[in-house]
Amino acid sequence: MSGDSMPVCPRKVASASAAASTLSEPPRRTQESGTRTRALGLPMEKSAASTEPQGPRPVLGRDSVQVPDDQDFRSFRSECEAEEGWNLTYSKAGVSVWVQAVEMDRTLHKIKCRMECRDVPAETLYDVLHDIEYRKKWDSNVIETFDIARLTVNADVGYYSWRCPKPLKNRDVITLRSWLPMGTDYIIMNYSVKHPKYPPRKDLVRAVSIQTGYLIQSTGPKSCVITYLAQVDPKGSLPKWVVNKSSQFLAPKAMKKMYKACVKYPEWKQKHQPHFKPWLHPEQSPLPSLALSELSVQHADSLENIDESAVTESREERTGGAGGEGSDDDTSLT
Repeated sequence: MSGDSMPVCPRKVASASAAASTLSEPPRRTQESGTRTRALGLPMEKSAASTEPQGPRPVLGRDSVQVPDDQDFRSFRSECEAEEGWNLTYSKAGVSVWVQAVEMDRTLHKIKCRMECRDVPAETLYDVLHDIEYRKKWDSNVIETFDIARLTVNADVGYYSWRCPKPLKNRDVITLRSWLPMGTDYIIMNYSVKHPKYPPRKDLVRAVSIQTGYLIQSTGPKSCVITYLAQVDPKGSLPKWVVNKSSQFLAPKAMKKMYKACVKYPEWKQKHQPHFKPWLHPEQSPLPSLALSELSVQHADSLENIDESAVTESREERTGGAGGEGSDDDTSLT
């Protein structure tokens, strides 16, 4: 699943709140015909559902694995654009970061990052988030990432593991990712699922993406704005310095890193299968098909809870040494 996390998938869209682990994509109901319309970038049908409230739909109580429908995409976009209930923690050089505490569980913060890209077309940014081979080149925090299977023409399942800021333990996720072109705008979303062939590993902490994704909005032929929204349970009582660092330092740093990757992408892609873009041309996908019934929702409470609340920053972390502010190696955008 090419690049749910900031957490990162990336897997394309993969971990930021966990960024309070670093930086990370979610889904639900849709008939194949509706999904095909989305994959082709056609306008979403305005049905009776469009008269429903546009606020965010609940994701914490999801009981079954479903591909997102039009209302899910509309809800995600609405939350990306919302201002009420968000606290601005960073704003500099075209990058802004907001944090929202969730009352029902104060450990599950939401993070929202927005970046202006003045010389990157929306379609290029969309390609970069999808291109899993390119992600391996620019995402220095990726440990391993691969697509597992295809669900519909605009939904798949994939694996993403990433390095967390020292001295935290590294994380991984299995997510169901779905995407929707909307003319010149795009959405990529994901949420965590269980796959029988990819159980949690002993050497990594299995994090849970409750809802993670990107909204890319074109602002001109060669410019766009990207909003990254994530709510991730990193499975641990993260110390306050991690949360602060993720919102005030890691998130904007990861956004800037992704921006640099976008600038270099057209030249790189010309040398690496320039016409291979299965996220735009579903017939190109080499992935095996998978039935939704093979998957189940990954609930955070069924995983081991790693207590990292007592972990403190090393001296070099605080002073910008290896993996610190002077390096690009301590952030991830999945």
